[in-house]
Amino acid sequence: MGESVFTEMTELARRTGAVNLGQGVPELDGPRPLLEEVAAAVLAGANQYPPAYGFPALREAVAAHQRRRYGLEYAPQGEVLVTTGATEAIAAALMALCDPGDEVLAFDPCYDAYPAVARFAGARLVPVPLAEENAGENAGDTPGFALDLDALRAAVTGRTRVLILNSPHNPTGKVFTAAELAAIAKLCRERDLTVVTDEVYEHLVYDDATHRTIAALPGMRERTLTISSAGKTFNVTGWKVGWVCGPARLVAAVAAAKQFLTYASGTPYQEALARALGGVEEWAGELRRTLRRNRDLLSEGLTRAGLRPYRAEAGYFLQADIRAWGHADGVRFCRELPLRAGVVAIPTSAFLLAPDAPSHLVRFSFCRREKSVVEAVEKLIAAA
Repeated sequence: MGESVFTEMTELARRTGAVNLGQGVPELDGPRPLLEEVAAAVLAGANQYPPAYGFPALREAVAAHQRRRYGLEYAPQGEVLVTTGATEAIAAALMALCDPGDEVLAFDPCYDAYPAVARFAGARLVPVPLAEENAGENAGDTPGFALDLDALRAAVTGRTRVLILNSPHNPTGKVFTAAELAAIAKLCRERDLTVVTDEVYEHLVYDDATHRTIAALPGMRERTLTISSAGKTFNVTGWKVGWVCGPARLVAAVAAAKQFLTYASGTPYQEALARALGGVEEWAGELRRTLRRNRDLLSEGLTRAGLRPYRAEAGYFLQADIRAWGHADGVRFCRELPLRAGVVAIPTSAFLLAPDAPSHLVRFSFCRREKSVVEAVEKLIAAA
């Protein structure tokens, strides 16, 4: 394990003073009442270990959220586990479910923690490339990403144990459709695969896209671990409070692995979030409007700068094709961009696992203050 490209690009931003649209670290703050709840919890003495499965009121709030939003019933005692962020939940899930030599599937490009935690578990992550829509067609068509069901079928072997499904998807901003989820679920039932579904952007979906959880499909609740967190939803990524919902036998396995990772953490944050989660829709609605406005500003600016943006249906990020600027190598492009335009981005190749994957895409973040997005857009247009 060496220095990540995120560390390199963040240091480039610091050294050059460039606008950092690389990492998905929000400049926007969380809701004031939630922050005040945390301060009150700290001062009231909620500073020691919480229960291993998490603060009971938060587990109850998570269960109520899943019932209200997806019609799924989970018992707060035994079927909900609070974790130190979603990344720990994914790591503990793979450690619990995989033996050395097992295979884990993930859609490519994918969040860079997935292959790392698969290695920790002794498993091998097998990439399943997403298909690109309209990528090579008329420049007026907005490209996007879609499920390649044939590629998914071909990737399943006798060693496959787990499918990681990330929807809404990082880094592409794709939201898997109802038809795509139904096809994935059918294959998982046929091949007896367990699904670990990463839904941290569940509340940050734009336009006509709709987030659905695969756990709600027939025959899937009993084979699915659903993971989410407070970080993206409430703009509190530094709190690292996540959760896992699923059948008791799978959640117990995750808890057995988790106890030797962090054991438990974030007591005052858990207490505050337990009271905030019931009102998440009002807060998330305002956050979606802000992020959608930023996304549109960035997309229009990239288009004017000649960097063709891809469709972003959710999350924090936009993909862009850099070839119009005479580049086919995203890493080199991102290393030169701070000096050329005063903007930092992340090469999408940092999220790609297939050896023959394209390298001409880069990822820009729009979870910033509007003035930061506008400044970055102006710099890109001037440098075009």
